[in-house]
Amino acid sequence: MSAFPTEAKVVVIGGGIIGCSTAYHLAKSGCDEVVLLERHKLTSGSTFHAAGLVGQLRSDANITELLTYSVKLYASLKEESGLDTGWKGNGGLRLACNEARLAELTKQTKTAQSFGLPMDMLTPSEAKELWPLMDVSDVVGAAFLPTDGQANPSDLTQSLAKGAKLNGARIFEDVAVTGLEMADGKVTGVVTDQGTIKCETVVNCAGQWAREIGAMAGVNVPLVSVQHQYLITEAIEGVSSNLPTLRDPDRLTYYKEEVGGLVMGGYEPDPIPWAEEGIPKGFHFTLLDSDWDHFEQLMELALPRVPALETAGIKELVNGPESFTPDGNFILGQAPECENVFVGAGFNAFGIAAGGGAGMALAHWVMKGAPHADLSPVDIRRFGSDYRDIEKVRTETLGAYARHYALAT
Repeated sequence: MSAFPTEAKVVVIGGGIIGCSTAYHLAKSGCDEVVLLERHKLTSGSTFHAAGLVGQLRSDANITELLTYSVKLYASLKEESGLDTGWKGNGGLRLACNEARLAELTKQTKTAQSFGLPMDMLTPSEAKELWPLMDVSDVVGAAFLPTDGQANPSDLTQSLAKGAKLNGARIFEDVAVTGLEMADGKVTGVVTDQGTIKCETVVNCAGQWAREIGAMAGVNVPLVSVQHQYLITEAIEGVSSNLPTLRDPDRLTYYKEEVGGLVMGGYEPDPIPWAEEGIPKGFHFTLLDSDWDHFEQLMELALPRVPALETAGIKELVNGPESFTPDGNFILGQAPECENVFVGAGFNAFGIAAGGGAGMALAHWVMKGAPHADLSPVDIRRFGSDYRDIEKVRTETLGAYARHYALAT
């Protein structure tokens, strides 16, 4: 490993998918002296336990473009880095079980097509042909986007990190950031347990720790941690490796194939916050205790859809906290309180889908001083000073989580 640096142009804090993607894109853009710091090991925060679904469509064209960029990057990254990403372009299927949801899905399909995405409406029987294990007796329609897919979060992040290093970025693990040096309202250095790095710009990609890191520079990052669970089954007969990802919003659940079995998770209406008194010291590569009682409500919704779950062997119920925001959109951009601090955090459990595009956008923002497009739905500046109230942030965030699959109004 190279000697620990004493100066850099840009210091990226956080070695999850967002930090590694940002470092990769900064280095690819010709920014020399990019240093990424990770308090433990790459992916050890929430990236390692992410479910890994990669959907593209959002209501905003520019945010959709970021996610579409992610797909293109993930499909080509292995060739550049030499490391597999686990990317599979197996498509994404979305169900409607009532007329209101069908109308929403029809509108979403038209929106997707206007954005250039090849999304099409399907009949229930056509959807079942793509996903034979499901019962479609209550399904009234579906939509399929063949360019959606899934990736292995840890492999993908390591591939981005390798690409960053191949382009000149330096990555240091087991380095804890303990403070930020300030002068004239700007950050001038990042203080760590290994020494201080003088720098021109700091990019805060610290995930659940982003609020704590931001506070070191007086920057407010309005996010909180929420418990998020998903089930991993043993192999199930009939589950093929090319099975599309599946979202069943009326039953609050999602599914993907994994090693011949299924991953099933969802967004319950009564989410449970985590680390209300602060994230425990040494919390890395760590999961929370499985909460079967709380997960039961999702299981009851999932079993009629996928009857094979009734007899499937269970590998694990993963309970991993992730950072969520008050409006369900991630946080990106230049901090209003400090012009040389940028933030990429609060990805609401779709950090893998957004990671490639968010890193690209953040790197452009750092390099050019402005975003490449109108990213106002995710711009950190959308939150006013009242979002310094952590209780307000938590209350609104839990509400947004609970409405994740609610019909658009």
